[in-house]
Amino acid sequence: MERLWSPWRSKYIESFSERENGKEKVCVFCQKLAEHDDERNLIVYRSDLSAIIMNIYPYNSGHLLIVPFAHKGTFEELTDDENADVMRQTRLAIKLLRLASHPDGFNFGANLGRVSGAGIAEHVHFHVVPRWEGDSNFMPVLADTKVISEDLYGTLRKLTNALASVKTRQ
Repeated sequence: MERLWSPWRSKYIESFSERENGKEKVCVFCQKLAEHDDERNLIVYRSDLSAIIMNIYPYNSGHLLIVPFAHKGTFEELTDDENADVMRQTRLAIKLLRLASHPDGFNFGANLGRVSGAGIAEHVHFHVVPRWEGDSNFMPVLADTKVISEDLYGTLRKLTNALASVKTRQ
């Protein structure tokens, strides 16, 4: 089996999974959620128990994260209410992405633990990645480059417009 060497990935993981704040380590999700500056932090929606946040290092345009407010490192620690809320927010995220960017499908899941690929392992979160027919091309394979075709704030505007549309229909 051939292995692709990508040392940038470990630097990426270490760069934002924990940040020093004096001697105390601060979770990037907890910090973003506490700031209540949703546009700057790319927070699309907040429920009582979780938030839909845009991934600042997306695999595809519109890559969203469902982040419970409670700082918990494992899936098993989430309460039944938190789990149910994550599923409600996942459903909303998919609905917003369908309205905003019309993907052909989605990847949904979580990387539980650092060895599974979790960049922020200390705060469990879930990924919703929109997919389109033919969205994989030669760039990642030959040039080690992923092309993200839309500005994050442009995507945020599309998603918040879709959210306003969903709210007016209810």
